[in-house]
Amino acid sequence: MNKEIEKYMGLALKLSLKAKGLISPNPLVGAIIVKNRKVISTGFHKKAGLEHAEVIALKKAGKKAKGASLYVTLEPCSTFGRTPPCAELIVKSGVKKVIVGMLDPNPRHLGKGMQILRNHSIKSISGILKNRIKEVNQPFIKYITKNMPYVTLKIAQSLDGKIATKSGNSQWITSLASRKFAHKIRNNFDAIMVGKNTVLKDNPLLNPEKRIRGKRFYKIILDTNFKIKTGMRIFKNSSYFPVIIATSKECLIDNDRKIKRLIDKGSIILGIEKNNGLLDLKDLFRKIAQLEITNVLVEGGGKLAGTLFDEGLVDYVLFFISPKIIGGVRSVSTIQGRGINRISQAQAIKKIKVERFNEDLLIEGAIKEY
Repeated sequence: MNKEIEKYMGLALKLSLKAKGLISPNPLVGAIIVKNRKVISTGFHKKAGLEHAEVIALKKAGKKAKGASLYVTLEPCSTFGRTPPCAELIVKSGVKKVIVGMLDPNPRHLGKGMQILRNHSIKSISGILKNRIKEVNQPFIKYITKNMPYVTLKIAQSLDGKIATKSGNSQWITSLASRKFAHKIRNNFDAIMVGKNTVLKDNPLLNPEKRIRGKRFYKIILDTNFKIKTGMRIFKNSSYFPVIIATSKECLIDNDRKIKRLIDKGSIILGIEKNNGLLDLKDLFRKIAQLEITNVLVEGGGKLAGTLFDEGLVDYVLFFISPKIIGGVRSVSTIQGRGINRISQAQAIKKIKVERFNEDLLIEGAIKEY
């Protein structure tokens, strides 16, 4: 592959990452316009509803775009959505060549933008740095093809696979450096999910590191029997950190007063089907996807983690491992649930990355790829 083409697409990819955590339910997209081997303008998609990356780059370039090459990480859109179709604007701009990183994974749009360009005799190629671009857009790809959010499970455990002692004490297994990093990355997600017991026991805020203007960060509580107390800290600042309470449908019957109090606090209440006495997490994820939540960070306990793995719902893992030994049969294990019968059934982690935070190790990687 031409190194120059890779270089410019790499720059467009780097640009797209500036909007990480900000653009749901849209993908990360960057664009660069090149003429006579010089970058004359750039753009990246900043937020759903705002101009797309290639539109920004073309407007900056103006008349200079005529005869230039456009590099864009994702196939230009071909239909009206929140914004007009980009492919038609590209045709009008006079660009002579379009280099695309990956085709639009949306089955309704796949290949149609490229066809519009070719119908107007604009030379177009795709697949440049496709795998790297797919990797950063996994949440969007899953959301648009499966109507489900991308699920990342975060665990803080001891070296022997415990998340709490036999008395339930868990503060703190990992180092301050690990905890600060884990807090910081919340801004990369649309929502954080925990079980009811985490809220009742620790009374956490569960906010991201900082408030980002224009972004709503959701806090999801799994509360099968609707036991959550309305005075918990998690309900603070609900106008921009709204709380979603997922409970069983039958618990919503004859509970109008509590429902009203929670809604008055800015909460969203979802009635979820049950599966073996627990909330059906597939039903929950489908419902939160309808709220345009595409990327969820789960910070629950061993029971929730086990259920997610049992149901095949984990896409990515972040394991913070502290070099401590807790021991004890009755200590809380990291992953509970039903588990598996044979090692051959184990869910393998791919594309593993390892990082160190003081004495702790962070091991992360993908369970599934889309």
